[in-house]
Amino acid sequence: MRSGQLAKAAGVNPQTLRYYERRGLLAEPERSPGGHRLYPPRAVTTLRVIKAAQRLGFSLTEVAELLAAGHHGGRSGAGLRRHAQDKLAEIEVRIADLNTLRDALAEAVEAGCDDLLACGTSPSCPLPFAEVTEQR
Repeated sequence: MRSGQLAKAAGVNPQTLRYYERRGLLAEPERSPGGHRLYPPRAVTTLRVIKAAQRLGFSLTEVAELLAAGHHGGRSGAGLRRHAQDKLAEIEVRIADLNTLRDALAEAVEAGCDDLLACGTSPSCPLPFAEVTEQR
């Protein structure tokens, strides 16, 4: 299948195909006698898997590692399970950080903070502005 067909089937643009080839995520395709890229049908699945992994928060570097581990018989410790555990731990930290931010903002709303500068210099401000201004 040609680039445009593959891109449409996988829901990406043709430039994405070339980028993924350069990154090693997608194997370089064969060429037609006219020089057109010809991708095998399994390339659609590969692209869909890449996009799904990105939606789960994996970077393209991590996706490349996962794909390489799969192609090399799943080296011990290099597969999806370990990467998913690591990603889950990262997400838990981000959720904790977001909960802290949410709580601080809720306190600011509850305290009636309307003026950023006034709040930032007030010792009763629930936001951490006081800590920042004291450090200077």
